[in-house]
Amino acid sequence: MNGSTFGTGHIVGGNLGINRETSEIPFSRPFPKKATANIEEMMGRIPRPLRIIGAGAAVCLGGIFTLSLVSSVTIRTLQAAAEAKRKKVALPCTVCKGRGYYICKLCKGNSTIEWSPLYDPIVINPCVCPTCEGNRVQRCLNCIGKGYV
Repeated sequence: MNGSTFGTGHIVGGNLGINRETSEIPFSRPFPKKATANIEEMMGRIPRPLRIIGAGAAVCLGGIFTLSLVSSVTIRTLQAAAEAKRKKVALPCTVCKGRGYYICKLCKGNSTIEWSPLYDPIVINPCVCPTCEGNRVQRCLNCIGKGYV
């Protein structure tokens, strides 16, 4: 053997004090389990200040979205209530006779117009009516398509 042994089983001398039975280095302590767990947790996690900023941003954006959603629903509800009240007492439109639409005045219900980009055309092409877009009816301009004034 290279050195002497004491009653503890440690070999002192050429083997740098390594215990044969357990292969431990004397006077060395392993990392505490708590510190090792913290290091392992931090390796895969986002740093705390960044998490706080992210959570704050999420709360702010969520609040803005919620406020926007609630206000738009409230406005639509109030508009629908006002429209229903107005409809009860309103008179029917005299121009469209309460229908909200009438025959297109540009194409006279034909859905096409005769048009040419030249002043003195050689050929006149039929084109889709730009007012009614080929639907042959247009929205009443007096009642804006509601049917009452």
